Amino acid sequence: MKLDKHTSNTHSWARYAGLAGQMLASLALAIWLGSWLDGKTDLAFPIFALSLPLLVLVGLFWQLIKETTPRHKKNNSAKADDIV
Repeated sequence: MKLDKHTSNTHSWARYAGLAGQMLASLALAIWLGSWLDGKTDLAFPIFALSLPLLVLVGLFWQLIKETTPRHKKNNSAKADDIV
């Protein structure tokens, strides 16, 4: 039994480490791409360098919530509380 718990903890740790790595890589790419686009457009305000990372953060948090929220199976059987 202890082996199963250890394996489950390792799997959870690796899953969250993968999410963290994905978040860091996505943010770094968004910042680089935003800076590059701002350099190409010669705008006075760095709109791409600010907006792209914010958009990526919104998407990453959406994915993080979706991945970490427990999934409940739909129960089709009637419960005693449901019967009036």
